[in-house]
Amino acid sequence: MDGHVRRLLNRVSIALAAVATAALLQLFRHSSSSCLVGSPAYSSLSLTPFPRTSCDAASRRVVDPDARLAKLRSSPRWRRRIAALSTAVFPQLLRIRLLHSSSRVLCLAAGAGQAVDALHVAGVGDATGVDLVDFPPLVRRADPHNLPFFDGAFDMVFSDDPLALTGALFPSRFAAEAERTVRHGGAIALAVDRHIDLSTVASLFKRSHVVEVWNATLDGSAASMVILRNNGTNTKRH
Repeated sequence: MDGHVRRLLNRVSIALAAVATAALLQLFRHSSSSCLVGSPAYSSLSLTPFPRTSCDAASRRVVDPDARLAKLRSSPRWRRRIAALSTAVFPQLLRIRLLHSSSRVLCLAAGAGQAVDALHVAGVGDATGVDLVDFPPLVRRADPHNLPFFDGAFDMVFSDDPLALTGALFPSRFAAEAERTVRHGGAIALAVDRHIDLSTVASLFKRSHVVEVWNATLDGSAASMVILRNNGTNTKRH
């Protein structure tokens, strides 16, 4: 009796193995055919927002970063932001001698890199843009709460995003990292919403003092530019 049961179980195992092998072969054939030009998966790539198979994802055309940047530069919105920074912000920073052509500038919450591009247009060659999502070739990925730069690595920390500071997950940590990465005597220039209490903004910076504030319109957004100078020491009492 035991021998009969063993023979039956062996036959069942062989049958199941054969079914599994056949299923794998069928799956392999289907996946391979979906990678072929002219197949339904390939021809519908432009119509489906997400790939249905790994082959679909591999077939998607990768946009060259330089070509993408060239297209953005030709857009009206990009040109308006460059014009706003070039007329309402950078001349003021040059006037108070906090920005020079040789300055090393870190742009926080840089987005697609408009501020970096505008700095290059203004003659500042050493400008680094960072954001939570990279956007090559102008912006690399970095957490503003934990910046991957040495202490005092920059002459200026700059942001033209009015929500960069007040919209940060930890505004005090954002401010501390800006102060850490700017050199002693360097500047921190931030756009903030015009309705924000500037004393609240200033209180976040423990090693800097406000040297100038002015209103600016950045691409239709009313903002205040807050300019601080790094003292190198803690000037606030907790």
